[in-house]
Amino acid sequence: QVQLVERGGGLVEAGGSLRLSCAPSGRTFSAVSMGWFRQAPGKEREFVAAISRNLRSTYYADSMKGRFTISRDNANNTVYLQMNNLEREDTAIYYCAAGSFVTARLVDYTYWGQGTQVTVSS
Repeated sequence: QVQLVERGGGLVEAGGSLRLSCAPSGRTFSAVSMGWFRQAPGKEREFVAAISRNLRSTYYADSMKGRFTISRDNANNTVYLQMNNLEREDTAIYYCAAGSFVTARLVDYTYWGQGTQVTVSS
């Protein structure tokens, strides 16, 4: 069973930055696609960004373009989400996911992490 572990969440002021990371634990694992999703209180889980294993394809939700950057270090089997100019509306639990397609659809991702809390204060 693949387990994904997210790190890097925390409390940050509006306008600040955070970098999240995600890596599998338990065994070596390299998915075709890695994605980030988030879920704010009382809302559905939503797509943030995704990246292909060959690094040629990245995909962002419109509201994150220009502020968030997804990257991937295949040598260390880690995917990152750099979040800049954070807003209160970015407060959510952020989840890492692994799947076979670079897609925004939750159902296309097979493995999920437990999530890491990001709180943006004004």
